[in-house]
Amino acid sequence: MNVTLSALIRHLGQDGLSETTVIPWSCPVPSFGDVSRARVATLGLNPSNREFVDQSGKELVGPSRRFHTLGSLGLAHWSEAKSEHMRLVGESCRTYFLGNPYDTWFRQLDHVLAEANVSYYGLIGGACHLDLIPYATARKWTDLSSRQRSSLFRVAGDTLGHLLAESPIRLLVLNGSAVVTHFQNLSGIRLEKQVIKDWTLYRRSQPDVLGTAYRGVISHLLGVKLRRDVSVFGFNHNIQSSFGVTREVKLSIRRSIGRMADQVFS
Repeated sequence: MNVTLSALIRHLGQDGLSETTVIPWSCPVPSFGDVSRARVATLGLNPSNREFVDQSGKELVGPSRRFHTLGSLGLAHWSEAKSEHMRLVGESCRTYFLGNPYDTWFRQLDHVLAEANVSYYGLIGGACHLDLIPYATARKWTDLSSRQRSSLFRVAGDTLGHLLAESPIRLLVLNGSAVVTHFQNLSGIRLEKQVIKDWTLYRRSQPDVLGTAYRGVISHLLGVKLRRDVSVFGFNHNIQSSFGVTREVKLSIRRSIGRMADQVFS
């Protein structure tokens, strides 16, 4: 991951990211957890700003800190970063779940991984989280313009391929329809779709929300050869969604991931 991290740090402060609302003093986050030991990875859009700031927008410091920043590293600009600074950033990524993880978000995803016999946490391990874009932005992804998103993908869109190629990951779990859409657009691969009745979210005054599963296999990503097949499993419901994904639907998704893992690792 060192080469990938070095390239991501080098891009910070350059023109390609200057208009994207990337938090300029925050480090890149190529992984949450140890990607070099993960068999399963969940995939999101990009790191939340809450990985770096509290509810009032102030930088997390001391035991509340999750990742390094210019301030914590004693740097004025990312161009000053040396190998030791990159080592510290990489270590904060690898040990993320041993410190002060954003449990409000990650515990729910960890729950649906349980029947795959992996976890972000503790002795079980075997899982990590990756994002399509490894930079935290001050504005939510949905509030970014298409031009800003395109700039981020142009600068860092190949990061996921390099991380997968360097890791033992064999199952990639896509959390939510936005992740599925961007993954397909980025990879140029159409995933197989299947409506799952048990995933339907029933509504009283609005149309029911159907549940859809996505499956596929990739061996390369944006020209990066992965050296093995990586199975992809996605679902249109965002597990942390405000739409209210029910406990029953989460359990059904959890069982589906378990069955997928059994196929991949058998």
